[in-house]
Amino acid sequence: MLIDMHLHPIFYKDICQDEEKLEFRKDAFGVWKQSPMDWEEAFVEMDYGGIMKSALLPLDLTTTEGGWIVTNEEVAQLVSAYPERLIGFASVDPHREDALEVLRHAFDDLGLRGLKLNPSKQKFYPTEDCMEPIYAFCESRNKPIIFHAGMSWEPDAPAKYAHPLAFEEVLIRHPKLRCCLAHFAWPWVREMVMLMIKYPNVYTDTSVLYLDSPEESMERLFTVDMGKYWFERAFPKQVMFASNTPRFRAFKLKRALDKIPMRDWARENLYYKNALRFLTGEEDV
Repeated sequence: MLIDMHLHPIFYKDICQDEEKLEFRKDAFGVWKQSPMDWEEAFVEMDYGGIMKSALLPLDLTTTEGGWIVTNEEVAQLVSAYPERLIGFASVDPHREDALEVLRHAFDDLGLRGLKLNPSKQKFYPTEDCMEPIYAFCESRNKPIIFHAGMSWEPDAPAKYAHPLAFEEVLIRHPKLRCCLAHFAWPWVREMVMLMIKYPNVYTDTSVLYLDSPEESMERLFTVDMGKYWFERAFPKQVMFASNTPRFRAFKLKRALDKIPMRDWARENLYYKNALRFLTGEEDV
C-alpha cells in the first residue's frame, strides 16, 4: 500500500473549466508546461506507481495575490467524486479576518481532513499572533497541518518564512498538534532531523527537490544528508511518502525509494503507516 501525502490538483479537468483561474494557478504555482488531464490518465499514473490514495492540497492566497491555487470547495468536489482514491485538505490565508469561519466550513461542512499552509507564499511567520487561533482550532478538531518548509520554487516565496527553525516554538507550545514540515525542509535537512528527534509531533515527507535523478537524490537524502540508519533508528514514525505532483512524478519517486535499503517494517511506515498516524492521530495502525 502507498499513500502520497503531497499532491497539488491544479490540472485535474473537473476543476479546470475556467481558463482565467487556470492561468492564475499556473502563474502563482510556477508551473506552465502541463495541461489539464482526464481522470483516466491520473489514475493510470497512480496505479503504475502503486499509489492507493493521494492527499490533495489547496492554497488560499486571498490577501497576498487575490485568489486561490485550488479552493477548499474544489478539493471537496474532487474527493466526493473519488473518495476511495483521494484525501482532501483545506487551506486558509492566515491574514483573513474570517480565517476561522473558512476553516470551520472546510472541516465541518466539507469534511476535509487537515490544513495546508505555505508560510513563504502566504507571507507569515509560524509564530505570528494570527496563527494561534488557527492552531487551537485544528487541535480542537484533531486536524493535522502540512506546512511548506524550506525552499519553494513558487514565484515570490521567500525561504525566510519557512526555515525549519521558525517552527520550533510552535512545536513546543502545541505538543499535541501534528505538523508536517514538508520536503524535508530542503536544503535544511539536518535541521529537520533535529526537530524530529526532539519533537514526536513533527513529521516530514519525501517530496524533496531533486537536482539529479530521483534515484541519485533519494540516495543522497537517505545516506549522505542523513546517516543511512537514521530513519529506522531515530524517527521511523515521522517520515511520509510524498511526491509534490505535478512538479514531480510520484511513480519516479517510488521507484527511487524502492532502491533505498531498509527493513520491511520501516518501508511500511514510510509508504503508508506514518500517513495514517498523521491523519488520524492513532498510534496503533
